[in-house]
Amino acid sequence: MTREPGEFRPGARQAAAGVLCYQMMSTQPPLPQPTIACQQVLLHDASVFSIQWLDFPPACAAELTPARLLERYLRHVRRFTLSLVRPAVLPTGVELRLLVAGPSLISFAPPLFRTEGEHASVTLDICGGVLVQPNQCDRGELALIREETATGIRVAVQLSDYCPLLLGSTRPSWLHRWLYRLSQAYLHKMVTLRFLARLYREVVGEKARFRIENVRIRDGRET
Repeated sequence: MTREPGEFRPGARQAAAGVLCYQMMSTQPPLPQPTIACQQVLLHDASVFSIQWLDFPPACAAELTPARLLERYLRHVRRFTLSLVRPAVLPTGVELRLLVAGPSLISFAPPLFRTEGEHASVTLDICGGVLVQPNQCDRGELALIREETATGIRVAVQLSDYCPLLLGSTRPSWLHRWLYRLSQAYLHKMVTLRFLARLYREVVGEKARFRIENVRIRDGRET
């Protein structure tokens, strides 16, 4: 089996992920039904704001560093899309490629890691790709965020200021909005929800049923 230069492939360590967390949780009372909070809207300038988050037990903190979240997220994107989308980690950044030799759907600058008190994150600034409006390649970001709360660890996936090609412009028609909503917007939401659910099962070691709760963080048109 050959490996394309820079192509991201899952690591060998998967079976041991979350074992320590599971052992620590096994003596505790059953956890309440986990809830994934979600909002995805078009803002007044027709950029996309999307956020989803899920709370984890405090014992899982070691498995939820920004670096591990990014690794798990890229692995999940490839798995969820049946390898149609292949993340590639390069010296110049991260690309979500169509197949092996296809174009970059979305290109990101190199990951930027930040830690401020109880808040840690990794941010990927959008810098191009065929799914980005050509004149809006200098804005938008994808962030994986870990925050310590009073009851545990909150993991959030946030997409901000993204201008999809399918919307056409900063003043999209209703047809462009519905085309985006029924295709790329739906796919992004499903990728993120499934990522958080998979992360919970792998790290906590519990096959839980999840409840989806719509929240309102920003004002905008639901998409």
